[in-house]
Amino acid sequence: MPDSIVIVPTYNEKENIERLLDKVFSLEHDFHVLIIDDGSPDGTADIVKRIQKDYPERLFIEERAGKQGLGTAYIHGFHWAIAHHYDFVFEMDADFSHNPDDLIRLRQACVDNADMAVGSRYVTGVNVVNWPMSRVLMSYFASVYVRFITGINIQDATAGFVCYRRKVLETINLDKIQFVGYAFQIEMKFTAIMYGFNVVEVPIIFTDRTVGTSKMSTSIFREAFIGVLQMKINSWFRKYKRVEPKSEV
Repeated sequence: MPDSIVIVPTYNEKENIERLLDKVFSLEHDFHVLIIDDGSPDGTADIVKRIQKDYPERLFIEERAGKQGLGTAYIHGFHWAIAHHYDFVFEMDADFSHNPDDLIRLRQACVDNADMAVGSRYVTGVNVVNWPMSRVLMSYFASVYVRFITGINIQDATAGFVCYRRKVLETINLDKIQFVGYAFQIEMKFTAIMYGFNVVEVPIIFTDRTVGTSKMSTSIFREAFIGVLQMKINSWFRKYKRVEPKSEV
């Protein structure tokens, strides 16, 4: 049974999705891919289903009606991955901002000793390509803000390129995760650390998309700013008791 599933949320990614899948399936490790498509009007899901005929045992798709948010897409995918008993569960963007080659390195970090491996843009400086300086600064100082408020020692708290051991997702009450946008990534890292899991950062180079349209907006940043405060306050009234999962690698 293959051990790794890569969850890729999509909305209008027809320019990228076929190239991405071809690249992931060409890697030396046998990665499976789960696409969570939120009703892309550009036909992204149709492209995936066509490619699925070539990879019936490796490529899966879940279609949802309308844009429901990045966080809910990943939660949907996490439940699916747990139900199908994958040991390593990945988050990755569809637009090649995350290099598929780095899937190997993130997985290896979890094989070695990590419970959660984060593809980090900032752990060895600022490794971002094609972003305007204003966005680099906003992203970098968002992580500074998160560290200041929460106390967690993660240089890239908003990173969306992640590998989880299944036991992390089994332990976290996924249906209690509050945020659906930018803050979702922060909440998942914060919650994993509060449960005592070993979260490590693996340096990557992040390259902004060259085709398609970014989904980032000021409302997403606003959710993160207010959400971090709310999340930290809520943690004072919550017990993070780990129960050993049914199985682990």
